[in-house]
Amino acid sequence: MSACVPTRTTDSAHTPRANNPHAPPPRKKFRIASADLSASVAVFLIALPLSLGIALATGAPLQAGLVAAAVGGLVAGRIGGSALQVSGPAAGLTVVTADLIHRYGWRTTCAITVLAGLAQLGLGCLRVARTALAVSPAVVHGMLAGIGVAIAVAQLHIVLGGTPQSSVLDNLRSLPAQLADLHPAALSISVLTLAILLLWPRIPGRLGRIARVVPAALVSVALATVVAALAHLHLDMVDLPSWRSHALVGLPEGPALGLVAAVLTITLVCSVQSLLGAVAVDKLLSKRPELNAGVRRSDLNRELLGQGTANIVSGALGGLPVAGVAVRSVANVRAGAVSRNSTMLHGVWVVVAALLLVPVLELIPLAALAALVMAVGIQMVSLNHIRTITRHREILVYAVTTLGVVFLGVLEGVGLGIAVAVCVAMHRLARTRITHEEKEGVHHVRVRGQLTFLAVPRLSRTLHLVPQGTDAVVELDGSFMDHAAYESLQCWQDAHTAHGGTVEVTGRAGTRIAEPASASHSCCRPWTPWRNHHCDRPQEEEQHAGRPSGHQLATGISAFQRNTAPHVRGELARLAREGQQPAQLFLTCADSRVVTSMITSSGPGDLFVVRNVGNLVPLPGAESGDDSVGAAIEYAMDVLKVRSITVCGHSGCGAMQALLTTPPEGAQTPLRRWLRHGQPSLERMGAQDRAWARLAGRAPADAVEQLCLTNVVQQLEHLRAHESVARRLAEGDLELHGMYFHVGEAQAYLLTEGTGAEQLPDEVFDQVAPTARVTV
Repeated sequence: MSACVPTRTTDSAHTPRANNPHAPPPRKKFRIASADLSASVAVFLIALPLSLGIALATGAPLQAGLVAAAVGGLVAGRIGGSALQVSGPAAGLTVVTADLIHRYGWRTTCAITVLAGLAQLGLGCLRVARTALAVSPAVVHGMLAGIGVAIAVAQLHIVLGGTPQSSVLDNLRSLPAQLADLHPAALSISVLTLAILLLWPRIPGRLGRIARVVPAALVSVALATVVAALAHLHLDMVDLPSWRSHALVGLPEGPALGLVAAVLTITLVCSVQSLLGAVAVDKLLSKRPELNAGVRRSDLNRELLGQGTANIVSGALGGLPVAGVAVRSVANVRAGAVSRNSTMLHGVWVVVAALLLVPVLELIPLAALAALVMAVGIQMVSLNHIRTITRHREILVYAVTTLGVVFLGVLEGVGLGIAVAVCVAMHRLARTRITHEEKEGVHHVRVRGQLTFLAVPRLSRTLHLVPQGTDAVVELDGSFMDHAAYESLQCWQDAHTAHGGTVEVTGRAGTRIAEPASASHSCCRPWTPWRNHHCDRPQEEEQHAGRPSGHQLATGISAFQRNTAPHVRGELARLAREGQQPAQLFLTCADSRVVTSMITSSGPGDLFVVRNVGNLVPLPGAESGDDSVGAAIEYAMDVLKVRSITVCGHSGCGAMQALLTTPPEGAQTPLRRWLRHGQPSLERMGAQDRAWARLAGRAPADAVEQLCLTNVVQQLEHLRAHESVARRLAEGDLELHGMYFHVGEAQAYLLTEGTGAEQLPDEVFDQVAPTARVTV
């Protein structure tokens, strides 16, 4: 006898939770994406040699580097606020850790790491992570450059076959003696490692693309190891003692002030490097839209909590200090990682290698690891950062910080850099030159520097040197103006113009600075992301005069990609998915001065726009081979299901001028053949039984304006003759609107029905006021 066993189905109505609302929610299956798996392997191949090399450079047990790499992957990867940042032993901590080991010993250094982790937990709980980003980039890059110089100088001794000293100055003093006593075997292996590191990413062609799948760091160390083994070179190799004898954390021993300074230094360097790394990962992800939806932006306070927890665990287990590592994080993103699983898996591979690959790791020459770490140190002195800092006139801060870190220490160097940065900022705020001179009857007031309340007395004295009723130009060559300076300048400007004078406020290049406008009267901003558009830019027109139109097109495209695309990318992506669903068909002239998005305050997807010369709507059957307008109308009615149609004319229309001035005889050019669809408008205007249209209560300025207005009314009648339009009008779900745009006045008018009184015309175009909308 068989028992009936209920079977599970995928229908939610038959799940245990549906039958029993008090049942626990079903557990989600843990799945690892293939992209995360491959990315974790790539990061592991980079992390393994670097972790050993950094441990070697600090003088710590080599297992300490593996412990830090594993803890950084598993703990910081799981708890941290940046899903794709990879943490582990960082080159930026090498000098600090080496100094602590030399001064206090290894077990106390582990205790300092634990205390630094506790400090990071406190900072994370206080939610002060964003404050760390207020440190000047010149200080941060100067700190990293100083650490890089110290690393490179120390590892150069190992590359040459010697032993590094405890300080940069000692290493520099002993360098001549080390050059006189070279170790050929160590030097050859180091040179081979550096050559592969340099050349591997530069292999050309398809072979290079395939080769770059394997990290250069792994290839260089592996080939150096193979060469050393085959050549039977006598070199110092990696020595990994038994894990049974691995040293764990001990109680801190040493002077209290020294230990506090050490904890603060580790906390500062780990926190700043990790937070900057998280921000850098976010920037990389912003360039990969396919990952933006699945990976959240970094939570910097949570990142501090994750890094603090990792440092506590790493220090307790006898590992190096942990921080976010830029090289591994970039490799993780570029390898296609989609979640924090890749970071955690890389930690698992490190654990497996530390337990099972010890015989293989002990074949690696120390000279190869030293060359690898020396290359990393050299790369920390970034020429690109130096150029950027020089452009922003922060090179003094950078140089002081770098030299302070090299010769005094990390904490001392950073302190000096911050002090110099503050002094430079105060000097820039306080140092303002204000001059006055007269040229050809125009008074020029030039301000060089930042306008703060400190400069208001000098600014006021100089402005009052300008006689009343004269023309004045105020040139501002600075990037900051506080409220006190603004009010002083504005009050003088109002008083000067009230006495008949003129004032023009310009920037450093003579470009006019526009007056701030309210949101309701903002200039030419139909849709907020279009920020690169300006109504009045004579300087740009002079600048581009004589240049090919292709240059202007390329400039405009670049401005769109830089300024507008980031704002509209999400909206356009939605429209691409959902298709176009416009509410209106907007039929207007091809005149370049009629910008539909601007005068209707619309954006992508709002209007289905049809433009032609004269905003004409040919009658059905009169197209004579040109069905473009009729096809657009049919598509808008039957496919897009628009709810309204607007015919928009404008002042100064060239098509209407041509209708009035061109005789009917003559060669039938394409333009003349097209303009014949405007003849009914011309006949309507000349009919004796029809009153002329009026514009906001006034008569049209001339015959051209009258024809422009009449043409809008006539084209609306042509629209009613189209079958699809007539059907939708009969069903009551379509509206027709007439519109007239006066280009010179930047004013829009809507067509309203006449009252029927004898003294009023049949058609009236009413002004569209900001505070009222005219019903059509």
